[in-house]
Parts: sequence; structure tokens; C-alpha cells
Amino acid sequence: MKVIELNASVTESNDRDADQIRKEMKEKGTLLVNLMSSPGSGKTTLLSRVITDLKNRLNIAVMEADIASDVDAVKIENLGATSIQAHTDGMCHMDAGMTKRALDSMGYEGKDLIFLENVGNLICPAEFDTGAGLKIMILSVPEGDDKPLKYPLMFDQSDALVITKMDTLDYFDFNLDKCAERATRINPNIQIFPLSAKTGAGMSVFENYLIDQVGLWKD
Repeated sequence: MKVIELNASVTESNDRDADQIRKEMKEKGTLLVNLMSSPGSGKTTLLSRVITDLKNRLNIAVMEADIASDVDAVKIENLGATSIQAHTDGMCHMDAGMTKRALDSMGYEGKDLIFLENVGNLICPAEFDTGAGLKIMILSVPEGDDKPLKYPLMFDQSDALVITKMDTLDYFDFNLDKCAERATRINPNIQIFPLSAKTGAGMSVFENYLIDQVGLWKD
């Protein structure tokens, strides 16, 4: 049997491209956030609330990554934020090359904060570096508190965990303390933000976190 030694990562080229994106974004003072979650977790609703609340404090843009359609990009554009739709042609994630093409097409001079709303799933987006300076994952209450056990890489790779739809807590079997304990067991440094974009509960804490991260990125 022939044995092939793979001493280099299969994503090595992508990782180099991602490092170059981070370098360029750092030089321009623009923080790129890779926003990851399952479909239906509330990414677009959360972004809409953040844009509405922070539009007078930060210049925000959004890259919407979808296999097809431009529904989310239109919603964001209607709020007055710069938005671009990135079709992945069936790919379940964005990588550094795709992110660079989207950034170049959109133009990001003068932007403080750019969200990459990644393709909805909890597996592939965690495996590919997009060049983002900050990785945030979203978990909604209806999805259950066991997701850290099922998708540990996503939690390990994320800087922050946003738990959305907290206004539905009375209707679902979701234990916030168990979820937080499971997530921090995987990633002791993960920041956790329970909130409801619908009611506004917890939004100010998360938004202040974003403002602080932009400030740190620009330093």
C-alpha cells in the first residue's frame, strides 16, 4: 500500500490569503467580523438591530453570503447600510479568496465595521479562515442548549457567542447556564451575550462589545 505523508495543511494556501486580508484590514482600520450560525438563528434580524442602533456611531457594511437569492442583502440595504450579496455557487462556507473578491467588489474605504454573514450551518464556516479579525457565532434558544456538545469546533473557533431569541425562553427546553458551561468548557475565553433583537433586551451590552472591539482594532 502506498502511503502519502501530508505535512502541510490542506488549507495552508487559504490561511496565507486570510492572513493577508487581516493585515490589509488592520492597516485600514476596518474590523471584519465573521458571523456564523445555523439557518434561522436570527443573523439578519440581529444585524438589522445593530445597524439601526449604531448607525450614528459606526460606519457599518454587510457582506451577505448565500448559496442563492439576495433576500437578506436587500433587507440590509433598506436600512441604509452598504450591502453586497455573495453567491457561493453551492459552497457551504466562505473562504479567504471569496471574501477578498467580495470586499474588493464592495469597497470598504472608511468603513469601521464589516459583517460577513456566512452561509448558515455550524460545520463548514468554522473550518475555513476568512481573514476576519473577529469571529462571532449565533445560537438561538429554539436550537437547544446541547449544540456545544454536537458542534465543538464552532464554539472553539469563536471569540463570542450570541444567544438569540431569549424572549422565547419560556417556550423551549433551553438551559442558559448549561449552554454557557458547555461552551466555556470548550473555549474558556469565549464571550457570551444572551439577548433578544426583537425586544432589545441585552442588545446594549453586545453593541458596546462591538464598539470596544472596533476601537481595539484601530489602535
